[in-house]
Amino acid sequence: MRRTAVAAVLGALVMPLTACGGSDGGSGEKSNGRAGGGSRPEQARTVDLKRIPDVGDKLQKQIPAESRQVVAVYGQGKDSADSTIVLYTKSGTTWDKTRSWEGHNGKKGWATNHREGDRRSPVGVFTLSDSGGVLADPGAKLPYTESAGFQAPHYWSKSHWNDFDYVIAIDYNRVKGTSPNDPTRPQGQSKGGSIWLHMDHGSGTSACVSLPKSGMEYLLRTLDPDQHPVVVMGDRTDLKAKA
Repeated sequence: MRRTAVAAVLGALVMPLTACGGSDGGSGEKSNGRAGGGSRPEQARTVDLKRIPDVGDKLQKQIPAESRQVVAVYGQGKDSADSTIVLYTKSGTTWDKTRSWEGHNGKKGWATNHREGDRRSPVGVFTLSDSGGVLADPGAKLPYTESAGFQAPHYWSKSHWNDFDYVIAIDYNRVKGTSPNDPTRPQGQSKGGSIWLHMDHGSGTSACVSLPKSGMEYLLRTLDPDQHPVVVMGDRTDLKAKA
């Protein structure tokens, strides 16, 4: 599922400085000590979940009925850059908590009405349909675009240089079925875009969600278009909203 025929040309033309990390990616923010560590297998302790935990009816009902893989991003607070990322997998009619990682979201937290440059991650439920990165395909099940065009500019802080070695596009204001670095924004530039799951650099992002390399590799090898994966993301208060 690789789009290598046009990847080099496309990547060279459209490297999105508005991607997570954005034009301010070289901000040089210091790590807060939550850069991530490895994943935590937890499936054996979480059986017979009838719904995604700590997600209220407002977002729960937006999860498509056919989805059998959910990446839940639990932000620590409305204005916090810290988050926990959990993969849930559905078996029959119940959900299993499969893996979890510590990571980050937007530098300024979360927004229910995300705007370009607000440095907040959008709250909501979004499909996950395309992936890519600087590095070779690690065995992704989602369509994968390998391109040097994903490389973060080297005038950014060095801690950000590997942010886009692996990315999974979050389908917010983008065209599904295209490379993650396609800059097309159907809802207009002001709504922001180029919001991804990507590699963690130890601090907040411009709007994306970041997690350790091991987590990105696991998700790339696990998320399956046949399972209709989605991400449910937000601060814990907004996630629990009932209406």
